[in-house]
Amino acid sequence: MDYEIKLPDIGHNIAEVIEILVKVGDHIQQEQSLIIIEDNKASIEVPSPQSGIIKHINVNIGEKIKTGSIIMVLDLLTNEVQKKKQNDSKKYQTIVLPNISNESVEVIDIFVKKGEIIKKEQSIISVEGNKASIEIPSPFEGVVNKILINVGEKITEGTEILILEEVIKSIVDKVILSKELKKDINIKKNKYVHATPLIRRIARKFCINLEKVKATGRKNRILKEDIQKHIANIADLSKTKDNFHLNDKIISHHTEKSINYNFQEFGEVEELKLTSVQKISGMRLSNNWKNIPHVTQYDEVDITDLENFRKKQNLELKLQTKVTLLSFIIKALSKTLKKFPKFNSSLSIDKNKIILKKYYNIGIAVETKKGLIVPVIKDVLYKGIVDLSSEILQIILKARECKLKTSEMNGGCFTISSLGNLGGTAFSPIINAPEVGILGISRASIKPLWDGKEFIPRLILPLSLSFDHRVIDGADGVRFIKYINKMLSDIRYLIM
Repeated sequence: MDYEIKLPDIGHNIAEVIEILVKVGDHIQQEQSLIIIEDNKASIEVPSPQSGIIKHINVNIGEKIKTGSIIMVLDLLTNEVQKKKQNDSKKYQTIVLPNISNESVEVIDIFVKKGEIIKKEQSIISVEGNKASIEIPSPFEGVVNKILINVGEKITEGTEILILEEVIKSIVDKVILSKELKKDINIKKNKYVHATPLIRRIARKFCINLEKVKATGRKNRILKEDIQKHIANIADLSKTKDNFHLNDKIISHHTEKSINYNFQEFGEVEELKLTSVQKISGMRLSNNWKNIPHVTQYDEVDITDLENFRKKQNLELKLQTKVTLLSFIIKALSKTLKKFPKFNSSLSIDKNKIILKKYYNIGIAVETKKGLIVPVIKDVLYKGIVDLSSEILQIILKARECKLKTSEMNGGCFTISSLGNLGGTAFSPIINAPEVGILGISRASIKPLWDGKEFIPRLILPLSLSFDHRVIDGADGVRFIKYINKMLSDIRYLIM
C-alpha cells in the first residue's frame, strides 16, 4: 500500500531542502527523520508519520518546497511483512553512503569506533561537499564490526562506510556488564545525544560537550535555545553583560560587531554571490588560520644568475614550453623538503604523532574565475626542470578552465602561493591543512647589493615561509628558508 508523505505546516510557506537522510529501499520507522529543511530562521528535521519502505523520493537537495508538497512515497508494511523482514534479517549489515550529492564528498569526521553499539539514526560520519557539511545517520542498530573509510577520503554514492553486526543478546549482556564496572563518568560519555547536524556543527566549533547541555525538545532533543543557554551560563553573561546570540547557522558575539547593517542607507550597493569554490576555500582558510599557530619567516634570495641562465636556455633550446622560474623554485623546494623532513609531514588526527611523508607532491595556488584552486604536481623530486615547466603550464590551464580531476587536487605535501606577477614585497600565506607549511613568492626587483667594494645591481626575489609551530620550531624555519635561498642563488646545488 502506497502512502504519500507531505511536508507538514512548519509556519512558513517555502523552505529549502538541505539534506536527504534516507534513500529508496530503506526500511524506516515512524518518527524517523527523512529530510532536513531550512527557512529564514532555522533548520528543521521532517519525520515520517508511518513505518515502511521508501518507494520514491520526490525532492532534491537545494529544491524549494512548500507546505503540502509530496516529499516521498512510502510502501506501508503489514505486521506480517514486518515480522518476516525481521526474521529474514542478516547478522551483518553494510552501510553505504546515500545519495546526497552528484559529486564526491570528503569524510571530515568519524563518530564511531569498532566494537561500539550504535542506535538507529545515530550519526556515524560527517562529510563535506560543495554546499554543506552533512552528518550521515545509521539506518540500523547494531555493533560496529569494521570501519571501511578514513578521515580525508573522498567517497561517492554507494561507497561502503562500515559493516554493522546484529545486536544479539550475548553481545548486549557483555557490553552492559562491562559498563557496570566503569565509573559513572565513563557511562555518561557513551550516551547518545539527540541533536540536529546544525547544533552538532556549532558544538564542535565552540568545543561544547553536548552531553552536558540540558535538552528541552521533543524526545529529549537539544534545541538552539538549549545550546544558547548553555553558552550563556559558561560565559557568565549576567556578570560580564556580554550578549551571545544564535542566528541561522552560527553563534556571534556582539564584541565582534556582527551587526546586520543596511548599507543602502549610505549609498548605492551591489550584491555578488560567492561561488561554491569561494565558500569552501573561505571556510577552510578561516579554520586553518584559527586552528594552526602560524609563524611566517621572510627572506630575500639573489636570483640574478638563475634568471640569466633561465633566459639563456630558453633562447638556445627553443622549447615549445619555456622554462619558468617557478619550475626552479619547485625543484629547490623538493630538495629542501628532503633535507628537512618535518616540513614534509602532517599531524595525526589525535595530534599525538607526526606523519612523515616519503613522497614529494607540491600544490600550486591558482587564481580562477570561480576562486582559488590548488592543483598538485606529483613526485617533483624526480622530475627535471623542463618536464616541470611543461606540467606546470598544463595543470594551471586545466585549473583555469575548471577541468581538473579530483586526483589532480589531492595528495599535496606542501603548497606554493605565487603573487610575483602582481607585485608586492611580502605577505603571510595561510597554511593549507593538513600540510604544515606554505611558501609565498612575491615580485622580484633590482636592488643594490654591497660586494665588499661597491654596490652592484642584483635581481632579488622575496620569499615568505609560513609554518605550523606545533610541528616546526622557529630555528628550523630559518634553516629551511636559508636552504632554499642557497639552492636558488647558486643553481649548481640543484644538481647535487
